[in-house]
Amino acid sequence: METASESFNPWTVVNVVFHHLAAQGLHPTLGGADPGAPAAELLRALGIEPAAEGDRQVGENQKRHLAEIRAAVFGDDDSM
Repeated sequence: METASESFNPWTVVNVVFHHLAAQGLHPTLGGADPGAPAAELLRALGIEPAAEGDRQVGENQKRHLAEIRAAVFGDDDSM
């Protein structure tokens, strides 16, 4: 069985990690280094392809929703 590849925005990982650290009473700060690159490497290590557009599933849901709106407004059924 072939599985679809997953993609995720590395900045989401940075956000999750910062919130987790803050919840533990730590106060992370962004310095001169860009945390996006290490976050992207972490995603790759987990088998997830980093993508600037973010989570593939979110993008697909947005495309499907826009197609539904187009169909409702223009009566275009072949876009769904």
